[in-house]
Amino acid sequence: MQHAEAGKPLIKFNHCKKCIYSFSVPRCCPLCRQDMGSRRLEEAPVSIANPFTNGHQEKCSFLLRPTQGTFLREYDGRSDLHVGITNTNEVHFPFSLCMTLTLVAGVVYNYTAHGVQRDEAGWEQSVSIPLLQPGMFGLRDQWDKYLEDFSTTGAWLPHRYEEDHHNCYSYTLTFINCILTTEGREQLDKNEFTEKYVVPRTRTASKYIALYRAAEEHGFYAVDHPDEETSPPPGGALC
Repeated sequence: MQHAEAGKPLIKFNHCKKCIYSFSVPRCCPLCRQDMGSRRLEEAPVSIANPFTNGHQEKCSFLLRPTQGTFLREYDGRSDLHVGITNTNEVHFPFSLCMTLTLVAGVVYNYTAHGVQRDEAGWEQSVSIPLLQPGMFGLRDQWDKYLEDFSTTGAWLPHRYEEDHHNCYSYTLTFINCILTTEGREQLDKNEFTEKYVVPRTRTASKYIALYRAAEEHGFYAVDHPDEETSPPPGGALC
């Protein structure tokens, strides 16, 4: 399976009293055609943070991607989305060796009509929400065991799958709530989790997609008063 296209880096620079988005800094301004060789500091190009990440490199995270295609290419804002949970992306050697090896590609656990899937590819362009705070080494050491044990329970057998009521979102949120319970934390319902953690990131992703596609279609995209919220939203991990 081919890796999904990560997308070209998107940059922003100022000229003609506008903010211009493109994939490179042109020699001449695309609006006035003047040379852009010498620019003031405030006109210097800056990179726009990409809200998408290779999910197989994310540890202990909630991932979101289109069921079909990728965000930058096929997603239209109404397409179905698929979600999953990543493992630690590590192999733990015997204690006496005191070694941990990071794998090339992490595994994304996700629930479908075929049961729990353990994907080593296919999530290269995802929205990622970290689930662990830094320094939670005890929980992180047990994460893979918790995730595997949870995934092998009868609740997630193929015949239990229901598209609207017992699906990939049910699987991920139930696992997250199991972790919260283990940590003595209050559980989250679907609406609370979605509004607090998912919606801010999908809103950022939607704005980035619009900028990206406009720049790709026309070679650049200019605005008078850009929305600066294309960087990832603030906020720590869930647990």
